[in-house]
Amino acid sequence: MKFSIMYSFVVPPGSPMSHLDTFDEMDRLLPLAEELGYHGFHTTEHHFQFNGWAPNPLLVLAKASGLTRRMRLATNIMIPTLIHPVKLLEDLVMVDNLSAGRLTMGTSPGYVSEEFEAFGVAFEDRFRLHEEIIDFIQHAWANPSDIGWDGKLFQVPHTELMPHPVQKTLPIWYGVSGPKLLERAARRRVPVSASPRHASWELEQHFARFEKVATEVGYVPEERPVIRETFVADTQAEAERLAGPAVEHMFGLYARKSGEGARGLRNDNGDTVTEASAVKFQNFQSRYMIGDPARMKSDVEELIEKLKPTEIVLRMQLPGIPTDALERSIRLFAEKVMPHFN
Repeated sequence: MKFSIMYSFVVPPGSPMSHLDTFDEMDRLLPLAEELGYHGFHTTEHHFQFNGWAPNPLLVLAKASGLTRRMRLATNIMIPTLIHPVKLLEDLVMVDNLSAGRLTMGTSPGYVSEEFEAFGVAFEDRFRLHEEIIDFIQHAWANPSDIGWDGKLFQVPHTELMPHPVQKTLPIWYGVSGPKLLERAARRRVPVSASPRHASWELEQHFARFEKVATEVGYVPEERPVIRETFVADTQAEAERLAGPAVEHMFGLYARKSGEGARGLRNDNGDTVTEASAVKFQNFQSRYMIGDPARMKSDVEELIEKLKPTEIVLRMQLPGIPTDALERSIRLFAEKVMPHFN
């Protein structure tokens, strides 16, 4: 079983941590995570949120490439619909080169309407635009000497990409959950990255739909990454004291968009959330792995049994968690939990 670390750089108002603190701690903790045996480093993307979220995952991974030597570097996810396709291609190729071929592109059309409004991109075009951008990226990656593109939504003149990619094929994951998008991922023959916003019983349904279409087109996915909010402390009480408020805050964006009708969020009882205040630690425990090492082993075993992941992505860098506590969590999981599954 592979285990990876995820950063989202979310900082609650009034937190003793600043955004600069969350960026600085990468220097200390990413080399440590690699030394302890974590497989990869993942990061996310959102824009204009009051509590942060890093807006440029490829810049984050460019820094991470210099702090690590072996870890896989993944955008999980990024929103390519907000970026000019050629600029996106060049940035992807640069990170691929800087990391000596360790890049994976996790991608999604996006769902936060105000992000599209700010970038001047039509929200209703996001699905069509996303598919054409991924078509173009795959075409250009395979044909760096001539990336010319005559698409329905954009065109690119015949020109050579510089530098050329290191990897012959860019690994792509779809961070999606809607029925049509799951089917598109299967037809494109790319894995699905399971979102932390969904309970295990929801993800089982998503994977079933994805695998049905994958079987129809003769695609056998080799990867199944699953993201989970995770925090480990010496005792269950300490873990919940530190991480309980953090995960409630983390789910605030999901809850707000659910309340606006943009993307439904359901609690452990299956009820749709209509306001952020309805997100309580106790009502969303099926999404979290928070506790002492013994609880972690049990939670990971249950996750493996239900979802059969190939890689579990641990979002440990949670809002307001001090660096020392995060380091302790990273160490405890690596030393007390990971050996049980390797």
